[in-house]
Amino acid sequence: MSSTILEAVKSAGVVGAGGAGFPTWMKLKSSPEIIIVNGAECEPLLRVDQMLMARYAKEITYALAKIVEATGAKTGVFGLKKKYGQAIAQLDFFINEYQNLRICTLDDIYPAGDEQVLVYTVTGKHIQPGQIPLSVGAVVINVETLLNVYMALQNKPVTHKYVTVAGAVKKPYTLKVPLGMAISELLKVAGGTTIDKFVLINGGPCMGKQTQINEVVTKTTKGILVLPEDHPVIIGQQRSFSINLKRALSVCSQCQRCSELCPRHLLGHPIRPHMAMRMVAYNKPDVEAVKEAMLCCECGACDLYACPFDLSPRQVNRMLKQEIRKVGLKISWENQNCQPHPERSYRLIPIKRLINRLGLHDYDVPAPWYDEMLNISEVRLPLLQHIGTPAKPIVKVGDMVKIGQVIAEVPADALGVNIHSSIDGVIRDVDREITIGKTGGM
Repeated sequence: MSSTILEAVKSAGVVGAGGAGFPTWMKLKSSPEIIIVNGAECEPLLRVDQMLMARYAKEITYALAKIVEATGAKTGVFGLKKKYGQAIAQLDFFINEYQNLRICTLDDIYPAGDEQVLVYTVTGKHIQPGQIPLSVGAVVINVETLLNVYMALQNKPVTHKYVTVAGAVKKPYTLKVPLGMAISELLKVAGGTTIDKFVLINGGPCMGKQTQINEVVTKTTKGILVLPEDHPVIIGQQRSFSINLKRALSVCSQCQRCSELCPRHLLGHPIRPHMAMRMVAYNKPDVEAVKEAMLCCECGACDLYACPFDLSPRQVNRMLKQEIRKVGLKISWENQNCQPHPERSYRLIPIKRLINRLGLHDYDVPAPWYDEMLNISEVRLPLLQHIGTPAKPIVKVGDMVKIGQVIAEVPADALGVNIHSSIDGVIRDVDREITIGKTGGM
């Protein structure tokens, strides 16, 4: 990998634009055979990536070509859903300039964007249990991350984020906002909420986490969803483990639907969520069921869609994973040769059916691009916005800063990235986050 590109990406503060936010420079240090751009965006209601592919097709195809060249990969592939017609048309136009780039269209299923599902769909190769895409020669990168790589190559650091604001708001939008912007300000842009009692989700309804109105946009924020506090998705997220355990003991019939529709199980991985439910419900230790929990990607297909009794094998697996990590147990998956389930193609979850099952039909509306200028008087930038090492402040209270200026750094050998100011202003506070206010707002 070209040290010039690596340094540019690291210095610009580029991390995965969703999920855990793995530092991109570290991912690009590998020598893959194929770079796959994850444009599936299979979480209901989110619109960011499909819009970016349509609006910035020239920039992201250029960035992908540069990454393919620098890493020595043979090809770069955009994996996006067939229904994203405008994005496909724009990408197709600019891809013609490059011989080693192509498009792979995906069915509208959930979770098409799971890394292991995506790699199998694009390449036909199976990632074995406990392995990562690089084990089959693949590196997966998010659409927005790729756009940030392009900006890094233009010496422009990550200062903004693209976010969809949807759900129970008056005007759903997808927009570009400065990092550190308060969620309360995002809701104002969307005209406010349509209900008084609501819960906020940072991310999508399936894998997103509940957040608070005073929290801020970070480098991994993909969407802010507003849902009624009595919505089924919210009720399911807030149900305690002890209650889920009692319900499992009372009503789990061991129908095995959670296993039959588990995306990783359908890829042939030895994960059986129903066995985890059996173990905790009847307090019968099962070593294999405990090990299998580590293979759970927590997509929620089991509890959001499969289970007829609204039970949560995902929560059980999450608990088991936490306990395994707490005791430092190492799980080995040697001598595995997984093959996809023979009925996999018949068990995929259609997005429209998932939306109806989740009670999100009324919120599945366009979230058009918001082009108006934002007037943000203050931002709060957490020192840790991704997996890895937090950045260390290099500014103090009272310092004047410009947008794009480095305000926190990480050591050269640390798994982390720099943080840059997202507005012009003055440093108001330095703690676990750096607060910057416009001088006119002092």
